[in-house]
Amino acid sequence: MITLKNVILRRSAKVLLDGATVTINPGEKVGLVGRNGAGKSTLFALLNGGLHEDGGDFSLPKQWRLAQVAQNMPETSESATDFVVAGDTRLVELREQLATAEAAHAAEPDDADAGMALAHAYTDLADAGEHDAVPRAQALILGLGFKVHELDQPVDSFSGGWRMRLQLARALMCPSDLLLLDEPTNHLDLDALVWLEAWLQRYAGTMIVISHDREFLDAVTDVTLHIEHAKLTRYGGNYSKFEDMRALQLEQQQAAFAKQQEKIAHLQKFIDRFKAKASKAKQAQSRVKALERMERVAPLLAEADFTFEFKEPANIPNPMLTIGDASFGYVQEDAPPKVILTHVNRSVLAGQRIGILGANGQGKSTLVKTIAREMGALAGTVTEGKGLNIGYFAQQELDVLHPGSNPLEHMVRLARDLGPQSRERSTEQDLRGFLGSFNFSGDMVKQPVGTMSGGEKARLVLAMMVWQRPNLLLLDEPTNHLDLATREALAVALNEFEGTLMLVSHDRALLRSVCDEFWLVGRGVVKDFDGDLDDYQRYLLDEAKRQRELAKQAAEPPAPAPAPVASAPAAEAARPTPDGDGRAQRQRSAQERQQRAEQTRPLRKELASIDARLTSAGAEKSALEARLAQPLPAPEIADAGRKLKLLGDEIEALEERWMTLSEQIEALAA
Repeated sequence: MITLKNVILRRSAKVLLDGATVTINPGEKVGLVGRNGAGKSTLFALLNGGLHEDGGDFSLPKQWRLAQVAQNMPETSESATDFVVAGDTRLVELREQLATAEAAHAAEPDDADAGMALAHAYTDLADAGEHDAVPRAQALILGLGFKVHELDQPVDSFSGGWRMRLQLARALMCPSDLLLLDEPTNHLDLDALVWLEAWLQRYAGTMIVISHDREFLDAVTDVTLHIEHAKLTRYGGNYSKFEDMRALQLEQQQAAFAKQQEKIAHLQKFIDRFKAKASKAKQAQSRVKALERMERVAPLLAEADFTFEFKEPANIPNPMLTIGDASFGYVQEDAPPKVILTHVNRSVLAGQRIGILGANGQGKSTLVKTIAREMGALAGTVTEGKGLNIGYFAQQELDVLHPGSNPLEHMVRLARDLGPQSRERSTEQDLRGFLGSFNFSGDMVKQPVGTMSGGEKARLVLAMMVWQRPNLLLLDEPTNHLDLATREALAVALNEFEGTLMLVSHDRALLRSVCDEFWLVGRGVVKDFDGDLDDYQRYLLDEAKRQRELAKQAAEPPAPAPAPVASAPAAEAARPTPDGDGRAQRQRSAQERQQRAEQTRPLRKELASIDARLTSAGAEKSALEARLAQPLPAPEIADAGRKLKLLGDEIEALEERWMTLSEQIEALAA
């Protein structure tokens, strides 16, 4: 297990953790949450050995293998498959040992020890999964959204976001006891995110993940560690349960603080009233000592929540825009245009709130960029309503920011470009005040954008959008790098926005809270998606299953030639006689039904037994999770953690057996 006891962590002069004490049990899936800058990445540096504690004790089992996503951008010409296979560090070590053993055996072919070492090397390599390493790696790559034809492409031929996906696949390829994931969803779209959730739910080791995606945390974690005011607190349960427990805890703390303040005021009043009276001096002194001995309940230190709002649009045309039989794509030098979407016929009406769904590379960003006037349509028309004013949030913030300029310079330039009406409210003091409402205060307004964090850049883009008073918002993955509090502020602002919204996001909580309808972009077209996000998740899983079946069929050898047609006498003998034809057929059907019933009876009985056990196991798991949410001695926490892990393994095995039985029953019924 991982233990921290009174650990102190500093970055420069700032204390990020002060007296942190927590235990993480083997097999637990932990969500590490807290505001940006609270110390989450610093704690990761302690866990991966990049940083040592400044005080206290930290221990992690020495034999544990660690896997994490490398943050550097890979620059290599090796293929995507080879790059990910190399993430299996155990396999790489054994391949090196095999090469050494082969060299020794070649030099001394009659040496029995060299022959034995070679045999052991081959056996170890087989045990480590050498035979299926490439298929395992390719399954990870395809699951994260790559196409089959990209498996053998060189790594450095991909863009930065796709290379970071390869780094994630490489980390998942590594056999590990501890998996550290720092914002793994940032470069993923919704289909890859759904796949990653399913993969992590099957992961058998201990996992600690930093994420600002509440639905992702709810799906893959069962413990939450919260960093706030240099304190580290453990909560049993996923993020939603953590929020509920923390709200209750804060409510109790506030009540206790208020009650204590009343008591202190009462004691102080008695002291002030009677300290000068000789007859009451002793009692007054006693109350002074009681005040000194009192263990004070800390007041709630409310963090400055970030909030903002979009100004009411000056006008709202209807329709906002109309797309007629258009083709969207890219113009290429010395090559025909690359068409992504064809026959697009859409209208965007005033007040619509549209979520744009679709796999990566299918054309979501192409659609948004064309509407945002960043690209032109290759064919057809895009007709804008009179007075259309677009606020565009690019997926890469630096697409609209200048790294060398500071926030104030960005705002001055924007105010100048918007014309006289904007300049009337754009004195430097006005702009400083406006930036301050987006948490750019003091010297931050003069800090170059290139030195800012991703979250700070995103806030600046939001500020620039709000200043423009748009009536159509085009948001392409706006939540990348935003912490949970800022995401909540964005959701509130979007819900109060009076114009029209088009949103591309892998943050399902944001999509659920602000979108009323969905468009599906895929297979070269844009169409309505009839359903909600749960329906879309099922659609993605069905699509993934279909793709696996197609890949499996492509990999299978061709079917054998059909058996020769029976000779005429044999065929004649096989043909039923006219007399009693229907009766015989009914008898055969009845016999077949009886046989199927006999075959499926034990399967259905086992299925019912599994259903009953899954229900009871789920109840036991909930009870253990509730128990872990309470303060317990370390031995009891460890015991409950072990039982929880065993229950999780049992539930997973039962679910797999349930699926197998269901498929067998369906096959027999067919």
